[in-house]
Amino acid sequence: MVATDTRRLSVFETMQPDLDRVTARVEEVAKLDYPLAAGIIGEIVRAGGKRLRPLLLLLSARAYDYDEAFERLVTAGAGVELLHIASLVHDDTVDKAQLRRGKPTLNSVLSTGATILMGDFLFAQSAMLAAATGHVAVVSVFASTLGHLCNGQLLEMFDGHRLDQPVESYERRIYGKTASFYAGSAEMGAILGGAPPSHLEELRAFGGDIGLGFQVLDDILDLSQETATIGKPAGNDLRQGTVTLPVLLYVQGIDRGSPEWKTVDDIVSGDITDDATIDHLTALVRASGAIAEATVTADAYIDRAKERLAILPDRETREMLEELADFFGNRTS
Repeated sequence: MVATDTRRLSVFETMQPDLDRVTARVEEVAKLDYPLAAGIIGEIVRAGGKRLRPLLLLLSARAYDYDEAFERLVTAGAGVELLHIASLVHDDTVDKAQLRRGKPTLNSVLSTGATILMGDFLFAQSAMLAAATGHVAVVSVFASTLGHLCNGQLLEMFDGHRLDQPVESYERRIYGKTASFYAGSAEMGAILGGAPPSHLEELRAFGGDIGLGFQVLDDILDLSQETATIGKPAGNDLRQGTVTLPVLLYVQGIDRGSPEWKTVDDIVSGDITDDATIDHLTALVRASGAIAEATVTADAYIDRAKERLAILPDRETREMLEELADFFGNRTS
């Protein structure tokens, strides 16, 4: 008897051919005439990761008129992926980051002005792809998503360094800078697929919830993993003075005005920058219950997201989106 492989394909394996089409479209429009920059941008595009935003966009249409809308979905998927790449270029510039996934950033080899202009070029290309779908509502969601992303980054710049901020302010900030992108991707896919309004609303909320869970876990990993695992210095958020949920929860357990509070405040304000003190604080946060508490919050976002999928008419697509949510909730890097 010939053995057969009965293993169920993962959502990534099932959707890979469609994601390959998205990647090819991204590569087509991300070409630059400047060899040094083109090489780095090409590496970013090729590294690509899981293409989570385009994947969510495609899946949000899959239960509806997927085949009929496929070419427009590929175009929109390339648009959101290119928007993601453009945002990484700008993020690295703002953060003065030298590495991204262990590779040199554009910011590390070009002037700040040149890097910003490269990011602007990619933003423009992504907007052109959104417009190329020929769907006014998609363009509107794309523009709104870009506005949310910028607002989230501004909130982080101006509000993200306060130890006395409520958790709600942190949530609003991460919704803007991260979750809104997943919400918008899901909504664009649902629009192009022809989902009814009530389904469209739930799919957008699903994207927002998994995006919130994703960012909380990212902030946890920044403190709990080592540099070799996450491709950037451990405790990098602290080094940049950004207060994340684990740090907020940690300081809630110590007295304001105590030496411990002052140390955290001095690190966040930039008065303390030496690696030994920051590494010591990172160890204290790890040893406290803050990371476990933050993990409970991330899990709650993922669970809420999965509950929203009950409205989907297609079981296979529902299971694939549940698998995607579980992937978001079980990240280790």
